[in-house]
Amino acid sequence: MIKVFRLVFLNIKGIAFYFKSFLILKRQKGKDLNFPFGRIFPIFWERFSQSGKMSGHYFHQDLHIAKRIYNNNPKKHLDIGSRIDGFIAHLAVFRKVEVLDIRSLDSKVENIVFKQEDLMQPQVSLYDYCDSISSLHAIEHFGLGRYGDQVDYFGYLKALNNIAKILRKGGVFYFSVPIGPQRIEFNAHRVFSLSYLITLLEKDYDIVDFSFVDDKGDLNTSVQLNQKDIIKNYGCHYGCGIFELIKK
Repeated sequence: MIKVFRLVFLNIKGIAFYFKSFLILKRQKGKDLNFPFGRIFPIFWERFSQSGKMSGHYFHQDLHIAKRIYNNNPKKHLDIGSRIDGFIAHLAVFRKVEVLDIRSLDSKVENIVFKQEDLMQPQVSLYDYCDSISSLHAIEHFGLGRYGDQVDYFGYLKALNNIAKILRKGGVFYFSVPIGPQRIEFNAHRVFSLSYLITLLEKDYDIVDFSFVDDKGDLNTSVQLNQKDIIKNYGCHYGCGIFELIKK
């Protein structure tokens, strides 16, 4: 209720600023013809907001893992389902990256090689394919139908099993998903409990690093894993667990 009231108040305040500013600008323009007024395009609230947002799952994970890949400099890096206009764009600045996604992509950009694939299906031609894989905030969607994929309750497991086969022994897997009390919020995503997630991952990987974005949107880097905090999901209801893993 407080947030709604604040939003209404800022919009009303913004409307007042809009008309006041318009009258000032119109008076300053006078008879100048260089910039005639076009259609009105009122934006009431941005004068009250900060210059940008440096928080949240995607902002932190994209930068954090892009830095790790830059430092590790793998021979061949493959991404599965991560955000193209965020994380992939970061990587394309300094290296070539191959991208697999169930959806199509018509755009072509230097350093990004795209291929449409369903990672819930076996990818035999890609087994033992590369020494580095990323999948950020993607696996939680597999099998929920949100992106045109086939509904499959075990879709996340099939995807993780395929990724383990695609990555070479000793290769690095950069991985993130939502963490908190385990649940499906259909058909947006799954949220994984850390205890369940770690059990899944330790079958194929050694955990090199664990970081997480908490419910406030802040990044906590290189956090030591301990059972007490794992059970509590490090206090997250909808956080983001970020792993750097090495295939056994």
